[in-house]
Amino acid sequence: MTIRVLLADDDEAIRSAYAIILGAQPDIEVVGGAADGVEALELARRLCPDVVLADIRMPRLDGLELTRQLGGEFRVVVVTTFDLDEYVHAALRAGATGFLLKRSGPALLAEAVRAAVAGDTLISPQITVRLLKQLSQPELLPAQRHRAVGAGVASTGGAEALTARESEIAVLVADGATNAEIGAALFITSGTVKNHLASIQRKIGARNRVGIAAWAWEHARTVGG
Repeated sequence: MTIRVLLADDDEAIRSAYAIILGAQPDIEVVGGAADGVEALELARRLCPDVVLADIRMPRLDGLELTRQLGGEFRVVVVTTFDLDEYVHAALRAGATGFLLKRSGPALLAEAVRAAVAGDTLISPQITVRLLKQLSQPELLPAQRHRAVGAGVASTGGAEALTARESEIAVLVADGATNAEIGAALFITSGTVKNHLASIQRKIGARNRVGIAAWAWEHARTVGG
């Protein structure tokens, strides 16, 4: 299967570079390019690409809002120069299926596209390491960290707090555990894990497990101390 990709970046040179990098891959085809978010939105709905690569700072409609508007229909990988936690959290909460820094290199760009189509998520390694360090909070015992995450919804104005089991699962998702690994760690079935994930998504307003991870990263740090 050929993966069809739409490029959205206001820098023509970057779009051209991405087109060359991805066009050289045997399984990827660049089907269009947009210089701003509004054009990207229109092209995505007309061309129906498998993946949209979106810069954050674009005229008329920025990449975060573009991701929000496309996240329910298309897989969006955000690619940006700006290594800021608030951008990472906002993009993942908006439904992005990947977050790359532009300096990550051509191999990672192609892998992020493939991961998105496979239903996986690729985040630039340097960002992942930093977020996991924030999540680990060595000054907190595991149970305290779970309570910190579970309290996050209430502390940020959410309608419903996570249960203790849901907070455990949110932390494990943020640690990168699969459903099977979560089930094995907590002695529950994969089906039960899926039910808990659906409940967590509803409570915190996350579109997918990436959004759960982003939320957990943020609240384990800010709520936990």
